[in-house]
Amino acid sequence: MKLVFCGTPRFAVPILQALIAAGHEISLVVSQPDRPVGRTQVLTAPPVKEAARTAGIEVTQPEKIKNNAEFQARLEAIAPDAIIVVAYGRIIPAWMLALPRFGCINLHASLLPKYRGAAPIQWAVAMGESVTGNTTMLLEEGLDTGPILLQREIAIEPEQTAADLFEVLATDGAPLVVETLAGLESRSITPKAQDHTQATLAPLLTREDGRMNFNRTAAELENRWRGFQPWPGAFTFFEGKKLIVHRMKVMVPAIERATDFAPGTVLADDQRFLVLCAQRTWIELIEVQLEGKKRVSAAEFLHGHMHITGKRLG
Repeated sequence: MKLVFCGTPRFAVPILQALIAAGHEISLVVSQPDRPVGRTQVLTAPPVKEAARTAGIEVTQPEKIKNNAEFQARLEAIAPDAIIVVAYGRIIPAWMLALPRFGCINLHASLLPKYRGAAPIQWAVAMGESVTGNTTMLLEEGLDTGPILLQREIAIEPEQTAADLFEVLATDGAPLVVETLAGLESRSITPKAQDHTQATLAPLLTREDGRMNFNRTAAELENRWRGFQPWPGAFTFFEGKKLIVHRMKVMVPAIERATDFAPGTVLADDQRFLVLCAQRTWIELIEVQLEGKKRVSAAEFLHGHMHITGKRLG
C-alpha cells in the first residue's frame, strides 16, 4: 500500500520499520517538531524522524495540522491508501480521517475499550492488571472510540515496569499493524464496534500521580511505582523534604504491630525501612533519595536517621 506514517517517540519506531520491511511504500512520515531536551535544552529530533531519515523517507514536522492548508494539500496529492498513526501526539482532524480509502489506522497499547487515552501502558500496570495488549483500530473523532480491527494480548509480569512493557508492546505491535493492513486489503477483517459501557480512561500523567498515599495498600503503591516508571516515579515527604523512592517492595507477611500506628508511620531497624499502608499492609523502601542528597540504600539512609521509627511520611 501507499502509506503516510504519523508517529513521534521511540515506541513508534518498530512499527515504521516493520511497514518498510513488509514492502509498503511510505510516501511521507509526519512527526512532531524537534524539541529542547534535558538540562541543556539541546534541540533534539524525535526518534521517528531519525528512523525515517535513516531509511531515506521524507519527513514533515508541522506545528499544527487541523487548519494547515499546505499540509492538507500535500497529503491529498499523495492520496494514501491508509494513514498509520502511532503515538503521534496530535488529534487527527476530520479531513484527514476521511482522506485514505482504508482510513486512518491507529495502534493503541491497550485492550480497548480499556485504558483509552494518552498513558495506557502506565495505567494498566499502575492498576495491577495481569494482562494488557495492543489494539489496531480505525480512528474517528472520539478519543480512542473507533472500531477495533485486531487485538493481541500480552501478560504483565509481576515485577515488570511500564518502561519494560513499552519495549514489549512496541515490538509486538509492529507485526500486528502489518497483519491489519493485509486483512483490510483482503477484506478478511471486519471492524468491530467497541463496547463503550466497558471503557476506562488512561489520562496523561502528572507529577502529582507519583505522590505516595499511604491510605492505599502496599500492593497498590507498588503497582503505581511500577506503572509510573520512568516518570513520575514515586515520592513522599519526610520532615518537610521530598523523599524519592527508587525501589520498593511489598512486605509479606505483614506485621501485627500495624494496629498501633496510622498509615505512613515508619518502622525501621539498622537495615529495613518499613512504612505502614492501608489494611495493615507494609511497604519496604529499598532505595531512596532525600531532597538535595544522592540516591542511597535504605541501610545508608537509616544510618543517618537513627530515630525515624514512629515518625510519619507524607
